[in-house]
Amino acid sequence: MTASVQPPRTGPGHTGPVDGVPTSRGSEWEPRRPTGDHRTSGNAGTTGTGAGWEQHHFTEAGTDSGEPTGTQSWSTRMQESAVPTLRRLAGPVTGLGAAAIVLLVVCALVALITGWVEFMVAAVAVLALLLTAALFLIGRASYAVEVDMHSARVVAGQRATGALKVRNTSSRRLLSSRIELPVGGSMASFRVPGLAGGAEHEDLFVIPTARRAVIQVGPAMSVRGDALGLLRRQVRWTLADNLYVHPRTVTLHGAATGSVKDLEGQPTRDLSSNDVSFHALRQYVPGDDRRYVHWRTSARTGVLMVRQFEETRRTHLAVAMSVDAADFGTVAEFELAVGAAASLGVQAIREERPVTVCAGAALVRTRTGRALLDSFSGIDPVPGWGILVAGRFAASAVPNASVAVLITGSVPDAVTIRRASTAFSVGIRVVAVRIRAGATLKMGAIGRLDVATIGTLDDLPTALRRMRAA
Repeated sequence: MTASVQPPRTGPGHTGPVDGVPTSRGSEWEPRRPTGDHRTSGNAGTTGTGAGWEQHHFTEAGTDSGEPTGTQSWSTRMQESAVPTLRRLAGPVTGLGAAAIVLLVVCALVALITGWVEFMVAAVAVLALLLTAALFLIGRASYAVEVDMHSARVVAGQRATGALKVRNTSSRRLLSSRIELPVGGSMASFRVPGLAGGAEHEDLFVIPTARRAVIQVGPAMSVRGDALGLLRRQVRWTLADNLYVHPRTVTLHGAATGSVKDLEGQPTRDLSSNDVSFHALRQYVPGDDRRYVHWRTSARTGVLMVRQFEETRRTHLAVAMSVDAADFGTVAEFELAVGAAASLGVQAIREERPVTVCAGAALVRTRTGRALLDSFSGIDPVPGWGILVAGRFAASAVPNASVAVLITGSVPDAVTIRRASTAFSVGIRVVAVRIRAGATLKMGAIGRLDVATIGTLDDLPTALRRMRAA
């Protein structure tokens, strides 16, 4: 049996569980980081007690010596024991059930005050419904539930599959029940048939991954309740896990701008008296290192000449991406920009070159390729974090970069892109990639700034090779 789950309404996943905190319908969970194992299971469930209730500790003033009197101690114990009892009683009550209780109390009060039989009949009818609904909560399931995500990371467009396994851990037969599994902003419901002692049931489910996102899967909860929805008891059996839907990337095969294959680094325009990239000869001045005197030229010219070098810098790629929705004409342009930035970062990490990726005014984790793609899975547009902010932030975060790539949408004009490029130092080569969905590859320049306009992600390697050759 395979269940299909509706995709979430937003890109990043919703929040996840906090250990030991039961929930009720509609409550949100705090986010939880995935572990190495993509399976979450549990044998002992946690009964839902209704979100929104808080435990209050009542205290009373004691005697002058600080010790409470007998009456005060008894009152405190009664209050402390009454609060958990009320929480347990109110936990299974849904919103509709609370309305039914209010209606019961109102009808009973009106009947007692006015003596109208009709209101008393209505109160008795509502009470009968509540008592009948309470019968559906009787019983306790002995389950071992496991949610097995076949892969915790997929690329946008790929199918994400998983399995829900339910096993009866008791020796007696259990009646049929229902398991609910939150998936992003949707709720998947699985019917578990009656299971004999030790029997197991498995359901498969498919999660649509049309676009990148961080989708929370779980926690799995067994649900008991009446058909009218007056009372509902749920038991949490597993923790939540995250499904990372990575953006689509392309392999650049060394086409990334600034990629060098030597060990010395990349020469800059800054001159030095001690380096490995020879530039020219100049006349000796007091204080120069005599090791760099060029004796042949000195003997031929009769003037003491020394070697002059260009400072070299290890290739460090800086990627500055705009995350302001106003810079992009469509959502497709923004997604394409995310894929382009992720492709540059992953290629640099694969080639073991230093890389810094900035999404607006925030740094993206680049410790590993997986961490980079996980971060890009949850990036959302941020108003005000356009290409100008991203460029200035990257320039301050990576002052020693050798190459900087600006990635923006089709909206910013040439003046804005040029202003973003001027934030970098003179010795840093800056190029820009402009995203225009559906456009043909076009190379251009804004002053000395090389600009490539791409319409698909597959245009990125060609554009970077042309920039490198320029």
